[in-house]
Amino acid sequence: MKAKQNNKKSLLGAWLPVIGLTFSAFVFNTSEFVPIGLLTDIAHDFSISEAGAGMLITIYAWVVALASLPLMLMVSKMENRKLMLVILCVFIISHILSAFSYNYYMLMVSRIGVACAHAIFWSVVSPLAVRVAPEGRRSMALGLIITGTSIAMIVGLPLGRVIGLHVGWRMTFFWIAVAALACFLFLAMVFPKVPSRNSVSLRKLPSLLDTPALVGIYVLTMIIITAHYTGYSYIEPFLLQVAKLNNAGITGVLTAFGLVGLVGSWLFSRYYDRHPMRFVRFCIFGITAFLLLLHVASLNHYAIVIVCLCWGLAITIYNLAFQSEIIRIVPEATAIAMSVYSGIFNVGIGTGALIGGFVCSQMPISYIGYVGGSIAVVSSVYCAKKLIPLLRR
Repeated sequence: MKAKQNNKKSLLGAWLPVIGLTFSAFVFNTSEFVPIGLLTDIAHDFSISEAGAGMLITIYAWVVALASLPLMLMVSKMENRKLMLVILCVFIISHILSAFSYNYYMLMVSRIGVACAHAIFWSVVSPLAVRVAPEGRRSMALGLIITGTSIAMIVGLPLGRVIGLHVGWRMTFFWIAVAALACFLFLAMVFPKVPSRNSVSLRKLPSLLDTPALVGIYVLTMIIITAHYTGYSYIEPFLLQVAKLNNAGITGVLTAFGLVGLVGSWLFSRYYDRHPMRFVRFCIFGITAFLLLLHVASLNHYAIVIVCLCWGLAITIYNLAFQSEIIRIVPEATAIAMSVYSGIFNVGIGTGALIGGFVCSQMPISYIGYVGGSIAVVSSVYCAKKLIPLLRR
């Protein structure tokens, strides 16, 4: 009996570092996406347009894109526990600055600080979770990290929006700093020292770019994430102005969008290893279809919820499937491969937010789904013709 209890405690202890990383992923993704739920309030507070407020998303993403590889080169030899704690310190300080921002430019500078922490965090967190997880539990560990990002959509983004609506958007950033401090303290207690496996080197880039499947994932990511964020960056004003939802309804849809991510994480952990290409096809073709259906679905409240649920499932599956494929394709150079992937992903976020902002400024906001869906059609064709043959095992 005692032996079983000791084994359970040992297993729980083995999972604690992954749990700490999962909570950190939740906090980081809450921070990244919470401006989406607060765009209208931020724009009103600083007397700027929604497109102008949307530049917070664009600049943030482009800083991550530009900073990912240079920052990884700077910190690649640092022991991983120390690195994670330093990242969290930068993240906390930047959010405190956000909470006390007295003008748009101070908020932008503080978000750039968050973006620098984000750039390193998402370059290392997935490979690190795989390393510290119990033996034979790689897919589950990766699934937990993505679950943290999904819960950010379920709880973090809607809760941040609710806080912003009731006590001001600055308090949303303050409470994110408090949550990050809790993660810092937890990881300081439970995370083991994990030496850097391989220093990141620019000399590895040519060999990575000689891997056709990896290059294919990078190209696809640029296109599909641009498409996704063309629509998603402005989903809050879209739901308000086009779908005619009230504040509670918008918060509910944003919650539902994230909630279905838990379903995606569960499906991934159970079935991905047996049916990887089915998951790949669903996420790419699904994102395309649901973007194109966005405007039509907005005519009915039930329809828009269903489309957002399916869209949320598709993007969750995308994040899980392609991070897993990168780790599989380049197991000895995951840090640099994930750094490049994170950079490209964020170029897509920034470009999508910029295109979405252009649509909002120059066309009816109801067109964001059609514009994003048109871009996604290109990714569907590329995936079917070029990438799936490279990924087939």
